[in-house]
Amino acid sequence: MLILLGNGVVANVVLEKSKGENSGWIVIAFGWGMAVFIGVFMVAGISGAHINPAVTIGLAVAGTFPWASVPSYILAQFIGAFIGATLVWLHYKPHFDATKDPDLKLAAFSTSPAIPNVVFNMISEIIGTFVLVLAVLYLFEVPEKADSGAVASLSGPFAVALVVFAIGLSLGGPTGYAINPARDLGPRIMHAILPIPNKGGSGWGYAPIPVIGPIIGGALAGLLFVVLN
Repeated sequence: MLILLGNGVVANVVLEKSKGENSGWIVIAFGWGMAVFIGVFMVAGISGAHINPAVTIGLAVAGTFPWASVPSYILAQFIGAFIGATLVWLHYKPHFDATKDPDLKLAAFSTSPAIPNVVFNMISEIIGTFVLVLAVLYLFEVPEKADSGAVASLSGPFAVALVVFAIGLSLGGPTGYAINPARDLGPRIMHAILPIPNKGGSGWGYAPIPVIGPIIGGALAGLLFVVLN
């Protein structure tokens, strides 16, 4: 659901002849926030709302999630990303076919930097994910605030959605704020696999940054949470 609705809003904005074409960054940022809200709300009672490997790793570093469960959770997150990206392609297929610019087609799957710079693109992804994971930890893992019903309620998912919306508005410009390895790499793999006409390359030269950066950012947030609490 995260990728279907998140990448779906990007496709709506960037692909040719879509009714949402050129509606802008605010629509994308808000759409991603709502995608997070729906994704978190739907799976909170199943997985504790783990829809992002960087969050899963950050919580494990903070000692609030078992390391033994990390590999299976990340596998599930990537499977979800594969399915979500495929559904976006099916939903917008005529628009993928009508769009001439291969960069716009790739944008509906994965992120790319506004100004390519390995060091600063990495820093951007680290900072954005750091904000996300630290906010999640303080929302749900501080003992006096944590409660078994908090994440499953509307207020918890909405709070996370607002965090992602804020990150998109304030920190998303340099790299498109992947802040989630599965969100970026999973759809990027599907972009390479799916039969999209004139799609161009899948941006593999940039691909490590939205994977490594979020993992570092999530781990740093977990470490800081341990130090402060």
